[in-house]
Formats: sequence, structure tokens, C-alpha cells
Amino acid sequence: MNDPSLVAKAFRVVAIAEALSWTGLLIGMFFKWVLATTEVGVQVMGPIHGALFVAYVLVTLWTARLFRWDLRTTVIGLLASIPPLTTIWFERHAGATGRLDPARGLPVVG
Repeated sequence: MNDPSLVAKAFRVVAIAEALSWTGLLIGMFFKWVLATTEVGVQVMGPIHGALFVAYVLVTLWTARLFRWDLRTTVIGLLASIPPLTTIWFERHAGATGRLDPARGLPVVG
């Protein structure tokens, strides 16, 4: 799948899902460590967040290549996966600055 429109959409979906999974994991950690009531939230959200974190890193690298991001943008996009909810900020920033514009993507070979 090298269609720039589909890749941009995939990037957006994964960035938002990664942020939501961070939120779920943080809520689970609150119940586990602060309220000391249950570990279920961490047990459920931990693996989900881990998978979405890896997916975000891979989709970011794929998007960076297809949309010809410079190294600085790519590194910021990858670093956005570390602080909670920052992937949403980066996705919005990339869209607002034209970094997800399908016209910018490499041509589809087909």
C-alpha cells in the first residue's frame, strides 16, 4: 500500500489509537498503584499499548519515507510516541504543515 492518501489515513488512525491506549494504560496504572485495587487495566492495556506503540513507530517510518520527511521531522514523529498523548499533537502538526498532503507523497507505481 503506497497510496499517499491511505498511508496518511493509516498514520492518523494509528497515532490516535496509540494515544488512546496510553490513556487506558495510565488509567490502569492509577487503579493499580494509587488506588491499589486491581491490576486488570494494566494487564489488558499494557499489551495493547505495546502493540500500538510498535505500530506507530513502523507507520511513522513508512509515512516519513513515502512523504519524504526530513530527518528532523521523522525524529520528532518517533519521539512523539514516548510522552502520553503526544502522537495526537504530532499528527495534527504534520497535517497542518502539509506533511501529510497526498500531493507530497511519492508517486504510486502500478
